[in-house]
Amino acid sequence: MMKTALVVGASGIVGSAVAKLLVEQGWTVHGLARRPTDQAGVLPVAADLQDVAGTAEALRNINPDAIFISTWLRQESEAENIRVNSAMVRNLLDGMPKPNGPRHVALVTGLKHYLGPFEAYGKGVLPETPFRETQDRLDMPNFYYAQEDELFAAAARDGFTWSVHRPHTVIGLAVGNAMNMGTTLAVYATLCRETGRPFTFPGSAAQWSGLTDMTDAGQLARHMLWAAETEVAQNEAFNVVNGDIFRWQWMWSRIANWFDIKATAFDGTVRPLEKQMAEDARLWNDIAIREGLVEPELARLASPWHTDADLGRPIEVVTDMSKSRRLGFTAFQSTDDAFFGLFERLRAKRLIP
Repeated sequence: MMKTALVVGASGIVGSAVAKLLVEQGWTVHGLARRPTDQAGVLPVAADLQDVAGTAEALRNINPDAIFISTWLRQESEAENIRVNSAMVRNLLDGMPKPNGPRHVALVTGLKHYLGPFEAYGKGVLPETPFRETQDRLDMPNFYYAQEDELFAAAARDGFTWSVHRPHTVIGLAVGNAMNMGTTLAVYATLCRETGRPFTFPGSAAQWSGLTDMTDAGQLARHMLWAAETEVAQNEAFNVVNGDIFRWQWMWSRIANWFDIKATAFDGTVRPLEKQMAEDARLWNDIAIREGLVEPELARLASPWHTDADLGRPIEVVTDMSKSRRLGFTAFQSTDDAFFGLFERLRAKRLIP
């Protein structure tokens, strides 16, 4: 039976992976973004979710079996993050035609559910690791909580099922994305190779030597589709990671080797990428022109501030995925292969030399 999906944030790291998987699985896919990109098999829908009337008009003739929400807009404060991002979920769900039959809505949030918002990220009293879905919300404002509450309210009103997906840092391909560690590290390694600068781990000793995990965008897409199609997974929140664990002291050398550079020994000093790459915009533009790259603007590829937030955390961060495993989700993705696959795609698309 042909199924129809609406992927919200279809041009982003997660949304593009979800749209690709659904097309491969034979779904009719509508891809919503403020500025839709050309994606094979995806029907573009242009809408700004902050525009109530415009959103409703864009969605007027779309009645999907499943909606996959993977978008947000970064604001200057958490209060503004809550106001803007909760309204975007509300405007989307209020603007959808009422379902003719069963409908499922999947929402992507993340580990800031456990670690706190950017203003208090990794600070204060935090839950013990590994993080589990049964842990209570932190006693602080968080736009992820506000997005969830909008989802729950709309589900109670309209009668659809839902799932919430909490990935760790996502590895995937997108340009102009605010949270993009994989591409940021690829750009940083390229700059180090170009200039002979040391390939220096930018984060904390806790991240360098502690255990951690990550989430490939394809793994997250598979998880979201599984939840949409699996009855026991509906009306549940899930952590979702690749299934392996590693230490950055191992992964850093793996990444360096891929770029044919040498990883510098970590001496315990935090050296944020935001500071290391602060003057590199012109250099990247020169590299792009010389190598025929398609994106000469450094800021559209790299998000050093977000990579610094992840790699600078003062605690070990490991995610428990037992809940999904018990309910039947068994997919696995090795994290180093996820990085290498991304680097190959970046090179093939002429985003890095």
